[in-house]
Amino acid sequence: MRMLLAFVFFASGVPAVSAQVGHPPRSSPYRDIRKGHTFTVLGGYFSGDGGQFNIGPHDAGVFGVRYDVRTGGTLQFGLGIAHSNLKRFIIDPFVPLANRKTGPVRQSVTFADVTLQFNLTGGKSWHRIAPFVAASAGLALAGDTPADTSLYDFGRKFYFAPGAGVRVFLSDRLHLRAEAKATFWKLNYPATFESAPVAEPTTPAVITDGKLTEWTSSRWLQVGLGYSFSP
Repeated sequence: MRMLLAFVFFASGVPAVSAQVGHPPRSSPYRDIRKGHTFTVLGGYFSGDGGQFNIGPHDAGVFGVRYDVRTGGTLQFGLGIAHSNLKRFIIDPFVPLANRKTGPVRQSVTFADVTLQFNLTGGKSWHRIAPFVAASAGLALAGDTPADTSLYDFGRKFYFAPGAGVRVFLSDRLHLRAEAKATFWKLNYPATFESAPVAEPTTPAVITDGKLTEWTSSRWLQVGLGYSFSP
């Protein structure tokens, strides 16, 4: 008799409990992210200090585009290209100490990278929000700076940029994207930085410790508008 009463009590409670689990499709906070491809227009700001001598490119707005595939999965891959006229200073190792640093001047830099992105909510958004973490690797191509006669050349630099951000879905196809990245690259200083100026041979050289390379990091903040479509 006790077992029968317990069974009746349990059975009568099942509908109430099951009604609390999950959400009707229309009221669920989770929405599927469209699978396929995404094209995003981006704008942002690249900061940093340009290294110990401030001659690495830094501090300016950056504009670009990116193309992503498999945006509905946990993992997605992206290709990006961006351009900026960044600020930098000039160090002239051939003149007296008081006149060595001039600028700032502008230097054009083009960024091209590939990104692996991990979507923290998988193939769904939560209340139309989808946070992510990502890692990018790319190549920065800098233009010439005719005013710099020190033999320093930024040239081409490989860089690595871990980051994190969020996508906010305005509709099934449109979303806003915001991201913060830390960009790392290595600067190479010329041998002229180790020589004292001819006019003042007793003046210390620009570099006195023999270290002609330096790893620097710069913050890269960007926002954009993305459009998703099927292949």
